[in-house]
Order: sequence, then C-alpha cells, then structure tokens
Amino acid sequence: MVIRLTFAAVACAIAAGGAQAQDLQISLNTLDPQPEACRLTFVADNGTDADITRLVLEAVLFTKAGQVAQFTLFDFAALPSGRQRVRQFDVAGLACDDLGQVLLNGVTACDGADPAACVAALTPASAVEGIEVAG
Repeated sequence: MVIRLTFAAVACAIAAGGAQAQDLQISLNTLDPQPEACRLTFVADNGTDADITRLVLEAVLFTKAGQVAQFTLFDFAALPSGRQRVRQFDVAGLACDDLGQVLLNGVTACDGADPAACVAALTPASAVEGIEVAG
C-alpha cells in the first residue's frame, strides 16, 4: 500500500510538531547594478516534500529610508522538492544602493502545492549585508 501525503498534510504535521521542520527558503544572495535596473539574485531551497511547478511571490521593495519603492511579482518558476534553484530578477528603475528591505508580501501562485502551505513553509533570508528580507 502506498501512502501519499499532500503538501498541506505535511504543513499540518509540521504545525502540530509531528514532523521535522520543512521550509521553502527564499534567500537574497546578491545585488548587481544594471543599466537603469537592479538585478536581485535569489537562492530558492525547496526543503518540502512538494514539487512546486510554479511559485510566484508578491514583493514590496523598500528604500533604505523605509519608503515603498515598488510592488512587483517574482516568478520563481519550478522548484523541485529537495533542490536548490537560483533565480534573477531585474527591477527597472531601482538603484541597488537605495534598496533597504524586500518584503515577501504574499504568495500569488503555488502550483503543485497548497498555497496556504506554501505561505506557512516560506522562510525568507538574506545573504546581503544591510538588506533585510522579511515575510
């Protein structure tokens, strides 16, 4: 007999303390100035049991002064279970030196898994000094 757990069931087990913590870590890795844009490079590490076929996150970018600079969508595409993926996004009209925080404001799409479970598993992080990534 084969028992299949859905991503939602795994998330519920995690919340109840019945399994080891699994997360969907989205970490800002580098900023790279481009002509008229800032390139943000993220490392996405899917430590869940779900093969996510498409993940789209709504992000709010703040200046160092704490003002909202832009709302945007980051399409991370497919994130297979147990794998890392690197994704780059060029944000037009944003100077990398002005960026102070990235807020992962919500999950717009989480195909292949329950969106609520994606939200629960989402773990934001930053490897860039002085830039916070929050969720």
